[in-house]
Amino acid sequence: MAAGSGRYRRATVRSLTERRPQSLAGQVFLLQLTVGLLLVLGTLAALLLTSRHDAEEEARSRSVAVAETFAHSPGVQGALRSPDPSKILQPLTEAARKRAGVDFIVVMNTHGIRYTHPIPQEIGKPFVGTIGPSLAGQVHVESVSGPLGHEVQAIVPVDDSHGTVVGLVAAGMKVASVSRAIAGHLPVIFIISGAALALATAATAVITTRLRRQTRGLGSVEMSRMYEHHEAVLHAVREGVVITSAEGRLLLANDEARRLLALPDDAEGRAVSQLPGLAPGLAGLLASGRSATDEIHQTGGRLLAVNQRPTDRHAAGMGTVTTLRDSTELRLLSGRAEVAHERLRLLYEAGVSVGTTLDVARTAEELADVAVPRFADYVTVDLVAPVLHGDEPTGSGAQQMRRTAAHGVRADHPFLPAGTPITFVDGTPQARGMASGRSQVVPDLSTTPTWQLQDPDRARQVLACGIHSLITTPLRARGNILGMANFWRAQGSEPFDEEDRSLAEELVARAALSIDNARRYTREHALAVTLQRSLLPRTLPEQSAMEVAHRYLPAQSGVSGDWFDVIPLSGSRVALVVGDVVGHGLHAAATMGRLRTAVHTFSTLDLTPDELLGHLNDLVDQIDQEEAETGSDTNVTGATCLYAIYDPVSRRCGMARAGHPPPALVHPDGTVEFPELPACPPLGLGDVPFETTELHLPEGTQIVLYTDGLVEERTRDFDVGMEMLRGALSRPGRSPEENCRAVLDRLLPERPRDDVALLIARTRVLGPDRVASWDVPFDPAAVAGMRSSISAKLAEWGLDDLAFATEVVISELVTNALRYGSPPVRARLLRDRSLVCEVADGSNTSPHLRYAATTDEGGRGLFLVAQLTERWGTRYTPQGKVIWAEQPLPANGAEEPAGSEGPQPAP
Repeated sequence: MAAGSGRYRRATVRSLTERRPQSLAGQVFLLQLTVGLLLVLGTLAALLLTSRHDAEEEARSRSVAVAETFAHSPGVQGALRSPDPSKILQPLTEAARKRAGVDFIVVMNTHGIRYTHPIPQEIGKPFVGTIGPSLAGQVHVESVSGPLGHEVQAIVPVDDSHGTVVGLVAAGMKVASVSRAIAGHLPVIFIISGAALALATAATAVITTRLRRQTRGLGSVEMSRMYEHHEAVLHAVREGVVITSAEGRLLLANDEARRLLALPDDAEGRAVSQLPGLAPGLAGLLASGRSATDEIHQTGGRLLAVNQRPTDRHAAGMGTVTTLRDSTELRLLSGRAEVAHERLRLLYEAGVSVGTTLDVARTAEELADVAVPRFADYVTVDLVAPVLHGDEPTGSGAQQMRRTAAHGVRADHPFLPAGTPITFVDGTPQARGMASGRSQVVPDLSTTPTWQLQDPDRARQVLACGIHSLITTPLRARGNILGMANFWRAQGSEPFDEEDRSLAEELVARAALSIDNARRYTREHALAVTLQRSLLPRTLPEQSAMEVAHRYLPAQSGVSGDWFDVIPLSGSRVALVVGDVVGHGLHAAATMGRLRTAVHTFSTLDLTPDELLGHLNDLVDQIDQEEAETGSDTNVTGATCLYAIYDPVSRRCGMARAGHPPPALVHPDGTVEFPELPACPPLGLGDVPFETTELHLPEGTQIVLYTDGLVEERTRDFDVGMEMLRGALSRPGRSPEENCRAVLDRLLPERPRDDVALLIARTRVLGPDRVASWDVPFDPAAVAGMRSSISAKLAEWGLDDLAFATEVVISELVTNALRYGSPPVRARLLRDRSLVCEVADGSNTSPHLRYAATTDEGGRGLFLVAQLTERWGTRYTPQGKVIWAEQPLPANGAEEPAGSEGPQPAP
């Protein structure tokens, strides 16, 4: 067989050699040479364009530099005011033009009349170009056709000490000069291009010679055909291919054949009868050499359709070629396609039918209606009690629930009716699903006793009705478990399996999102009513990160929508917020109260400034939607807000604004800066994402937040008001209270037309003597070392009374981070108005407080933390999360930072 195969290959090569055309080496050489020439020409063109662009940019830059230098030269302003400016300036411009290498320098008055020009006859004539932008104080560059021809010129204003434009200076070059500069580079470019072309030609010749030697004279067409035939037979086909010799030995098997027959790696060369796992009938067929057409053989749990033919039907002893096709998968796929189609139809109908209203109970009923009878015979939906009122669920442990929907193929089903309160017993599938957040499948209820723990009597009634299988799936949306959906099957239906679990989760996921949307709508509607009770703060909260002063001055028209607030955050951080609702009257005040309360609500979530403004923007959209639904024309026509968070430990301040004027920063040396914050649209007027800007503030920097009524006034422009604000604040050593008085005295008229809110906060720093931090190894044994480190630090601070509680808190938080979080883990103590304990890790999983049963070995950590501290919580960072807890300091340990002052009352 091997000898026959060798003769066959040699004959094939000889036949191809006789039929092939002349060698394509020459054509390849010409093609490669052409490609190389095109590449060189393209490179040459690119170099020319680059050279021209660089020369023009050089001309523009030189023109701007020369014009600006001459415009700011001493004596230019005096010459412009003289009786005969041309007599003074003409010799100066000519001398400067020759030294600077430009073609002209023209000085003109604000009407564009030339005082100088390289051609004296052009003096006194109007300047050829655009002077409008330069009269507005800008540097303008353009290309024009002037007295010297096609020119590139830059026009620069001449300003006096008051910033008034008293004249213009133009400098430039002729385009012909630029072209001469380009021509100077041409010899070098052509030399380089020629060298590259010669190198490409030599490389092409070498490659062509080597290609001819390696292909043994065969043309590319013949080689491609041989390779394609081999690849198609061995790999491209979706059928198994086996070649056997006349002696019954396996010569070749492609990848698909190895998979179907489970052949070992050393199968080739072995006798077919000796291959392990090969069915006797199939092995006999392969060894027989006879022809076969679509014979069905079973091997390894598969049904194979086998076709076999001799390699050469006109010669003996050439062996056989066998193809194998797996018909089992085709039969399974046809059945699965029907099932998948039916499930897709069910999911489509669920997407259309579930969530048609913003009512929580109705949405649960729609889920039950769409699942019966196409997926389950009975469906019950139980929701967490707070969800029905629009509130967030309280946690994932055992909690009060309420039966919201119960539907089935029979009206007299044995399940609890809608409206019945339920608390799932530990160990039941529903309780496990609530705790794990995953679906639980019970294929046979009669052999699974755990589901009967909830109500044994009712469980017997369920079994008596022929119900035999259960899937219970959590209603989960945005990380919260809203309740449980229970799918039951009775006699006449197949038990639930793992594939049914995925379909149940798809159905429930769509319904959970609709239920959560309805819940959020209910909550936002209730918040809109509650927010009307909030107005401006009467006093500011105590905090140590800033010394704060504020003012609020109403306009002549009475109450309005300007507001401000100071909100202490976790980790001794403080949030500053200033906002403005367009308009006056009760509606603007009520809207302001809503927004202020919303900011307080969102700040408790420790959101970044851009995220908080995003939520506030959604709230404004919701307010507008509510007003539109009621047919009222008092919707929010515009609201601005600036939100900042200052950290006294890192001295960093993150700010974001929505259509609000930028803040002012007064540095300790008295310099005033208006940081550039990304300009985002006002609240409710766009869906552009907000951006946070991080600033590092030295200690003693004053952050000045204000509303537009402070700087905007009918008698002056906005920029003028900003400069007046800069001037009022540019005094070092003043306190925030003194700056408040100075700003109002400088900028406000006696009777302001718009209301004004002003908030000035001077930053303080929580120094290293009040901060202690430790990197915790990711090892449970590190907890003991942390306790001793905490005890030593508290003794150093004189807070021995808090040592026991703090050690317990840190131990529990670090243990939680090591058990449920991810590295790195870091602990920190802050000694401020209270003792703050923080543990950070790299995970985003949120801890939940729960009451552990008496038999539980764990689950009491956060309960102990909550009992031993004044408050605790979680905030998320780009690196993970921080769990913090605060304890009040004893009377002898509560120290105020130096220079601390209480909040200043409004005048």
